[in-house]
Amino acid sequence: MTIRVAVVGGGILGVAIARELLRRHPDTALTLFEKEDRLAAHQTGHNSGVIHAGLYYQPGSAKAVLCRRGVALLERFCAERGIRRVACGKLVVARDETERARLDDIRDRALANGVADVRIIGPAGLRELEPRIRGVAALHSPSTSIVDFAEVTRALADDAVAAGATIALGHEVVGLRIRDGHGDREVIVTVRGPDGDDHHPFDRVIACAGLYSDRLATMAGDGPDPVIMPFRGEYYALKPHRRDLVNGLVYPVPDPRYPFLGVHFTPRVDGTVLIGPNAVLALAREGYTWRDVSPADLAGIARSPAFWRFARRHWRTGIRELSGSLSRRRFLAAARAYLPELADDDVEPAAAGVRAQALDRDGGLVDDFRISVRDRVVVLRNAPSPAATSSMAIAEHVVDALDSPDGQPPGPNG
Repeated sequence: MTIRVAVVGGGILGVAIARELLRRHPDTALTLFEKEDRLAAHQTGHNSGVIHAGLYYQPGSAKAVLCRRGVALLERFCAERGIRRVACGKLVVARDETERARLDDIRDRALANGVADVRIIGPAGLRELEPRIRGVAALHSPSTSIVDFAEVTRALADDAVAAGATIALGHEVVGLRIRDGHGDREVIVTVRGPDGDDHHPFDRVIACAGLYSDRLATMAGDGPDPVIMPFRGEYYALKPHRRDLVNGLVYPVPDPRYPFLGVHFTPRVDGTVLIGPNAVLALAREGYTWRDVSPADLAGIARSPAFWRFARRHWRTGIRELSGSLSRRRFLAAARAYLPELADDDVEPAAAGVRAQALDRDGGLVDDFRISVRDRVVVLRNAPSPAATSSMAIAEHVVDALDSPDGQPPGPNG
């Protein structure tokens, strides 16, 4: 019997899941709906391109397990498909002794997660790898690499289409409804396309809607929490003649008091070197600039108790991030803490991204991956970084859930 499956969302997660499902069940009638005219249009196409090694994540968490599995799958896929991947390495740089003490914990987590090649280096080792970067010590991860995740997504989509998937671009899912079909239950998916709304029956639906994951979950009857808040990450880029200021990825030591990582340096496979991001509340779910404003999205934020609890807890951080958004001088001051010779005219504005940040009802950030199953609908409710790195492992995890007797995802370890 042919099973009809809809995947909602044409980012790397939706495409990877479509591919994995057809690899295991080639007789599936699978349709992927993407509201934009191209794949990887939002988070996938606006991220930093880092294949994260798995340094920070709590050992045993879904992030840690799926990231490590995802790295192996992704590196193998890139090698097989001839997708350029650059092992530029990563330094987590401590500026003072307080941050130096935190490096030990990061190293221990990395080792527990199976990242065996990390080491802590002192000022001399730091100067050897990054002569212009200043710090008292650093954690070096030589295996951390970069890739173009939009290119990876397109290659995954080629596999899915070759296996029988239909990819419907320019088709937005605007409704989900469970109904009793011919002897079984089915999901009626309402899709808005160029010719209006159509209604399609499916046996299962997998929603990978990113910035709209909470709305899709609510359509499926899963409830409003966690709610998605859009945070814009703004970047500058080193001008071409100054790209030699850094050789690889340069990151700050995470501060547990603050919800976001802070400004760092990120080379990309096209030669660009990004500086950023900050994190400011976007005025629309697709609010890539201050000019992008959605009254409906703002009203949703204003009605959210989770947002106001989050804001009360982190308003100082919010003011600091906002000041960096409005002032290039203040934005670059954070970068100069690591790269003192960086001048204002060394940089130019670069494209921003919008992060789908999930908040629990109490206003706390949802840190780990979160997948919910509601009847015949699976929703990826929270898939923050390292979701792109982990995408092929997440796809395995979701298809495992579909194949399990109770339809629930297994724990991250099996």
